Amino acid sequence: MIAAQTAFETKMLLRNGEQLLLTVIIPGLLLVLFSTVDIIDTGEGASVDFLTPGVLALAVMSTAFTGQAIATGFERRYGVLKRLGASPLPRWALMTAKTLSVLVTEVLQIVLLTVIAFALGWSPEGSPFAVLLLLVLGTAAFSGLGLLMAGTLKAEATLAAANLVFVLLLVGGGVIVPLDKFPDTAQTLLGLLPISALSEGLREVLQHGAGMPWGDLGVLAVWAVLGLGAAARFFRWE
Repeated sequence: MIAAQTAFETKMLLRNGEQLLLTVIIPGLLLVLFSTVDIIDTGEGASVDFLTPGVLALAVMSTAFTGQAIATGFERRYGVLKRLGASPLPRWALMTAKTLSVLVTEVLQIVLLTVIAFALGWSPEGSPFAVLLLLVLGTAAFSGLGLLMAGTLKAEATLAAANLVFVLLLVGGGVIVPLDKFPDTAQTLLGLLPISALSEGLREVLQHGAGMPWGDLGVLAVWAVLGLGAAARFFRWE
């Protein structure tokens, strides 16, 4: 039942034009545009080496947070979650299927963005295990926050808030604009955001060949625990 629901959730996600725009097209266009046009000073080295980790982080956020929050919010509004909750599929299994659907979509995103990055001359370094751990914790953090928003706000409010957060974190989360371009106080605060921890952690590993970025992993772990815990506590099914 979980496998069937996962396949259904994935198909619905990929067939949704707005979600496809957020999860695939926007990250891909940003990667190509800012890697080929000298708009922002990304420091030493090739622009694609700086941008690819940030765009990978953006892809995780767009699927696990923005896309999931909007889709789940409208499912809740139209009573889909309530009906599914009364079906033979347990509620925990439904949430598991949604999580697996997010992971499947992220794999497709990462493969596509990696192909584009290599075509642009990307030269990654570092430990694949560290990258995997960052992506998993990032997914958990954003998934918890997305479900919390979808389970507590009205669908229209979720739609507006999720898209607004997406744009704000795109600009101020170290995805495209380096954090050191911001004032010192702002850098400290922005560095505590999950998107900043994910993008900077991936950048430390993939661009600079660093070992395990424990500080960024710690930030993501805290957000994951808080987000998933709050979602489990306050999520309303109707």
